[in-house]
Amino acid sequence: MTQAPVRSRTDRRRHDREIIALAVPAFGALVAEPLFVMADSAIVGHLGTAQLAGLGVASALLTTAVSVFVFLAYATTAAVSRRVGADDLPAAIRQGMDGIWLALLLGAAVIAAVLPTAPSLVELFGASDTAAPYATTYLRISSLGIPAMLIVLAATGVLRGLQDTRTPLYVAIGGFLANAVLNVALVYGAGLGIAGSAWGTVIAQAGMAAVYLTVVVRGAREHGASLRPDAAGIRASAQAGVPLLVRTLSLRAILMIATAVAARLGDADIAAHQIILSLWSLLAFALDAIAIAGQAIIGRYLGAGDAQGARNVCRRMVDWGVGVGVVLGVLVVITRPAFLPLFTGDPAVKDTALPALVIVALSQPICGVVFVLDGVLMGAGDGPYLAWAMLITLAVFTPAALLVPEFGGGLTALWAAMTLMMAVRLVTLWVRTRSGRWVVTGATR
Repeated sequence: MTQAPVRSRTDRRRHDREIIALAVPAFGALVAEPLFVMADSAIVGHLGTAQLAGLGVASALLTTAVSVFVFLAYATTAAVSRRVGADDLPAAIRQGMDGIWLALLLGAAVIAAVLPTAPSLVELFGASDTAAPYATTYLRISSLGIPAMLIVLAATGVLRGLQDTRTPLYVAIGGFLANAVLNVALVYGAGLGIAGSAWGTVIAQAGMAAVYLTVVVRGAREHGASLRPDAAGIRASAQAGVPLLVRTLSLRAILMIATAVAARLGDADIAAHQIILSLWSLLAFALDAIAIAGQAIIGRYLGAGDAQGARNVCRRMVDWGVGVGVVLGVLVVITRPAFLPLFTGDPAVKDTALPALVIVALSQPICGVVFVLDGVLMGAGDGPYLAWAMLITLAVFTPAALLVPEFGGGLTALWAAMTLMMAVRLVTLWVRTRSGRWVVTGATR
């Protein structure tokens, strides 16, 4: 990233068009995903408090299980986009099929693990005696949809690698609408209660997976790519995913530590923390959409052997990360007085959250660059470095967060520690991109 800036306004405009064309639909698809849980919560909530509590526990377990395997999307995007850049579409789709077969195997393994252990998992998450039966029912039924969820992740990676983020958007919207209709019909129309909600989600996820598979299979037949499972290809997909799995688990650990520390600070602090974390996650969707565009575009440039093009688009994406981060930060500052009353009427929670939100706002430009560079290195297939960088970040963040209550710090101090975490990520990612060692051209890394 040190050699040369983007040389002309024409280049910048071309890169901007590419980024917007991929990032905007990707953002829509990302926002649609949490709407599944929101729709389930709204429908199940009318059944009773115990049912809603059970749904909350089961959904947390399912979300954790699926998020661990998000590498299926990331690794597949990088691998497929490289082959697209190398103008080898049959190999690109073949690589995508390997990721889908891996998703199917992992999904089967998760079902085998969850079905017999569901009651123990629910108990481990602290469900009450009244909520536990509902949580167990929802978890067992919904686990049957995990293979479909993982296929959706892998197939999304295939389409992103093929520079298509519109189809995932349409599938996500269709899946959300189907999920909402099925939930109402099965929960109330068929009188199945929380089990109906679980079955509705399973059917919707299966439908989404079927649409993705139809698109990928059609592409495979069009380009003469094999659909059969290939042991070597599946093994390669798994090996590429391991470093990204380490990265994801480290990030999940950071979020869990932050929540645990907030809980030790008091009821008002943990309540405010949950509100801020929800906002932080929403802001992350906007930044992650740019990162997804980065994964697809960078992989394509490197696959085509255009090292300078990859560096130039990296520079432009950093500009986007900073710009979007500044806009998001300003919006947080301006809207925070109106935002908080949507979640709480408790003055103590509001007073605790307001200064912490200022820290969140100030950190957004840092977050913007971090998300972009993360996407660039993922697109380059630089997973091992990302894993080590996140482990370093976890090692720095953990003592900083744990010292917050020891020194009498409050929620603002905790979110300062979160900002430190993002700053460490920024340094590690910036050092890597400046070194140029991520710029490895060719159809494979």
